[in-house]
Amino acid sequence: MTYLQLSAVFLAVAALAAVALCVGARRTPHLGALTLAALALLVLTAVFDTVMIATGLFHYAPSQLAGVHIGLAPLEDFAYPLAGVLLLPALWTALRARRSRTHTAADREEHA
Repeated sequence: MTYLQLSAVFLAVAALAAVALCVGARRTPHLGALTLAALALLVLTAVFDTVMIATGLFHYAPSQLAGVHIGLAPLEDFAYPLAGVLLLPALWTALRARRSRTHTAADREEHA
């Protein structure tokens, strides 16, 4: 399995999990905020991965890479920050919705 295939599977699982977590939530993560977070993380990934690769902290088997690089960072490295942008806000939304439902149910029991 190439790094690109692994990244694609990882992103697909993250996207499906994010959708599943947000189903039924009254409020979903704001698209503008997600876009800004994604851009910031992509820039940071490009900079810091380039530095880490240049200093020899790690390397990739060239035969397993797609061959597209941003700086020294291979394209496949950018899947993980994107997955974080998908999963973390979705998890936050799901936990807030759960907390809201719990408090609403407790309030109803108090007033009953």
